[in-house]
Amino acid sequence: MKKKPTTVQFTGTKEQEEKLLAVIRKYDGVKGKMMPILQEAQEIYGYLPIEVQRIIARETGVSLEEIYGIVSFYAQFKLNPDGKVAIAVCLGTACYVKGSGELVEAISDELKVAPGSTSADGKFSLEATRCIGACGLAPVLTVNGEVYGRLTKADIPGILAKYKD
Repeated sequence: MKKKPTTVQFTGTKEQEEKLLAVIRKYDGVKGKMMPILQEAQEIYGYLPIEVQRIIARETGVSLEEIYGIVSFYAQFKLNPDGKVAIAVCLGTACYVKGSGELVEAISDELKVAPGSTSADGKFSLEATRCIGACGLAPVLTVNGEVYGRLTKADIPGILAKYKD
């Protein structure tokens, strides 16, 4: 059974919104402005929740559907904030053929967090990523940037135990 992604309550500040509006003004009239606006918006908020996408749509005149299409297409954009413990499992070819899909499933089952989501308490986030460039260690995952390689499903409980307290 596929788990439904969890969404986190958006808590943007007035200061963040003012920065976003300044970014949008900076690119007014610039051809191909949407990618840099979205990249800078993600720098401001840490992710691109629907509320931020609505502001961008309203201020640029680009439809929300088009903006969401861009955000959901490119792997660099996140729809949920990272958890305090950000877990990313590589699903690049080398990792995938060596079992990284099973790693994602094991982590998701143990933490009750669907890939692409953050736990309701904000502690854990799980991302299924593209190649991270550690193919010689396949399959690979990172936890807050720390790389774990040559893994099996049996390694997951021990790794997660370090971060549960």
